[in-house]
Amino acid sequence: PPSAAANLRPGAEQKVVFITARVHPGETPSSFVCQGIIDFLVSQHPIAKVLRDHLVFKIAPMLNPDGVYLGNYRCSLMGFDLNRHWANPSPWAHPTLHGVKQLIIEMYNNPKINLEFYIDIHAHSTMMNGFMYGNIFEDEERFQRQAVFPKLLCQNAEDFSFSSTSFNRDAVKAGTGRRFLGGLLNDTSYCYTLEVSFYSYILGGPTSAVPYTEEAYMKLGRNVARTFLDYYRLNSLVERPLAPTPKTR
Repeated sequence: PPSAAANLRPGAEQKVVFITARVHPGETPSSFVCQGIIDFLVSQHPIAKVLRDHLVFKIAPMLNPDGVYLGNYRCSLMGFDLNRHWANPSPWAHPTLHGVKQLIIEMYNNPKINLEFYIDIHAHSTMMNGFMYGNIFEDEERFQRQAVFPKLLCQNAEDFSFSSTSFNRDAVKAGTGRRFLGGLLNDTSYCYTLEVSFYSYILGGPTSAVPYTEEAYMKLGRNVARTFLDYYRLNSLVERPLAPTPKTR
């Protein structure tokens, strides 16, 4: 079998999943979801090993560190809502966006790298559950392919809602990472905003709201990571513990 780092050898083709979080400082749940993704990916879990063998994860867990440090709700130190400046970030005024965008463009221009997913993690103050925003495309087939990942995530995470997931091209959102990169990257790349409720998720009936805990946010992160196994159909590669042999009478 290939060594664990086969996809990291110089010149190897790489499938890259790029994840960013906490561009809005007040959206603390996004950090817990991102923490869940990171903790799972670096763990000894058999699924994590398969994911590390086949994919490269690039994660920027805090796009707005100065805003977080100051206790701002939405803005950076200089008062910018960074999630509206992806189109033309300034290295001076929006340094984190500028750096991440340069890295993404470098990878996009590298023929050995396929940037397949961009997921930006946020928290939502009025909706329940986890859900996603995607982009609208004229090409119907591309539009359908974009719905595959959230549908698979919905099967893995009881708190993720496909019915709340929506695809839009609202003008207000034009400067967001999802919208900007959705327009920049080619049609084999999928760009999403992953939103998770500040307060609770609903299971089953309309009255059964379950309050979110830090652990539940991290679990959603783990489920996001596991969904790549289904998306890339890598399930057969997971080493399963041997079943105990039945005792003969």
